[in-house]
Amino acid sequence: MAQLSETQVIIAGGGIGGAATALALARYGARVTLFERSAEFGEVGAGLQIGPHGARILDSWGLLDQALAAGVQPKNIVFRDAITTEVLTTVDLGARFRAHYGGPYFVMHRSDLHAALIGAAQAAGADLRTGVTVTDIVTEGHRAIVRTDDGATHTADVAIAMDGLKSRLRAKISGDRPVASGYVAYRGTFPYAEVPLDRDIEDVVGYIGPRCHFIQYPLRGGTMLNQVAVFESPNYGTGAPDWGGPAELDTAFAHCHDTVRKGLEYLWRDRWWPMSDREPIANWVDGRMMLLGDAAHPPLQYLASGAVMALEDARCLADYAAAGFADGGNAAWPRILREVNAERAPRCNRVLTTGRMWGELWHLDGTARVARNELFRTRDTESWKYTDWLWAYTSDRN
Repeated sequence: MAQLSETQVIIAGGGIGGAATALALARYGARVTLFERSAEFGEVGAGLQIGPHGARILDSWGLLDQALAAGVQPKNIVFRDAITTEVLTTVDLGARFRAHYGGPYFVMHRSDLHAALIGAAQAAGADLRTGVTVTDIVTEGHRAIVRTDDGATHTADVAIAMDGLKSRLRAKISGDRPVASGYVAYRGTFPYAEVPLDRDIEDVVGYIGPRCHFIQYPLRGGTMLNQVAVFESPNYGTGAPDWGGPAELDTAFAHCHDTVRKGLEYLWRDRWWPMSDREPIANWVDGRMMLLGDAAHPPLQYLASGAVMALEDARCLADYAAAGFADGGNAAWPRILREVNAERAPRCNRVLTTGRMWGELWHLDGTARVARNELFRTRDTESWKYTDWLWAYTSDRN
């Protein structure tokens, strides 16, 4: 019976998705080399949310306890109106939720998750290299030929392109470009004790309002407060190249409640993140190269599942590869990639399109906002009807 120890995999990109894929494959014995263009491993950003669909995967890799120790398990997800601060609806994340979905919902710093994945991948035997950019991947016969910016050529049985939203390798499959939403995100993590709050925050709290929203939740055992402010940039509509800059931030939230406006003082104003995604595409495979992670399906952030989709990709690819190798060895890679594509593309493309719709719903104004608020207020909080598709998903075949 063929084993993954007989295959060589190259991964382009060392973010959360690349590190997770290196770990998942190395756990099955694959010889994995990962190239990351940055001089050192690290994740820029702040907090992220991990639903039970991600928690279950981390648990299967033996990383859940470490992740929970570094993060916070909020009691609820709470949606409030950004103008009035009225509670619109709540998702209870307690024992019933955990039992139904087989795992917790938690929040943690991006860098903490990334460091855990990097450490575990290295411990599993993956060769992780920094300061090297993959410039091209081509298929020659039964091999993937990978070229890097140092002039070297590398050979593998399969290559996985996980080079992010602005992926250069995606151009081998699709001529599309990132799609700007016109919205921009500002983030900030500050010591919890330094931020004056009207009430302690034990939940993921989302204030949703016309053309903007504001998110708060604790990090690192409650010692830090993570905040995210997102708004539609007026300058984007004019075609200004510097749209979304800090001069727009306070004005964008001027119509919001004082609780929200006070939170804006605790954001980084020297950096911001224009929010973009890509149009869904059905095919992610070119010969023995496959796009995964944000290179294949970069979402807007409204469903808080971008990182988890990359974990799902990693788990699915490794599981399908291990099963496929039992039948055909390295010759099975084209079939394995097709099967992973068939499993993951519909799932991820649904997250992309639903995320766009969810963002529109959050940012309604006028009578549409009133109707949205009533819909949220009357939601059946005991039902899993609208969340099972997201949080109960698994690529397991049994």
